[in-house]
Amino acid sequence: MEETQLRTIWQQRQFNDRAAPLSRPLGMFMKYKLAKKVRQLSKLSDVWDALIPEEINDHTALESFNRGVLTVTVDSSPHRYNLQMLLSGGLMRELQARFDGAVNKVRLIPGQFSSVDLSGARRYEF
Repeated sequence: MEETQLRTIWQQRQFNDRAAPLSRPLGMFMKYKLAKKVRQLSKLSDVWDALIPEEINDHTALESFNRGVLTVTVDSSPHRYNLQMLLSGGLMRELQARFDGAVNKVRLIPGQFSSVDLSGARRYEF
């Protein structure tokens, strides 16, 4: 066999590492998909904090925002009732006016949560 044929055979039998690094596709995903969602949720959170009275806002947590439905966890029935009355009394229209995305519905669910304040201490212990 000739030298070129032997070299070709040797190269074909070498292990071909076909694994691609994840950094490029993962970076693109983070930049274009997740960053957009995070910016949108940040704006929605700012609007929520500005509109909801502090005595009610301390008892709520934004759970999710999917397809125009904002899901909010409320830790007690009285706060849930007060928030529902505020939403039906015009707060929903104000939320839709201030947020540039589509908020079609606010779903209030009962639940327990613990949140951390700026000093790192837990506000609620369940």
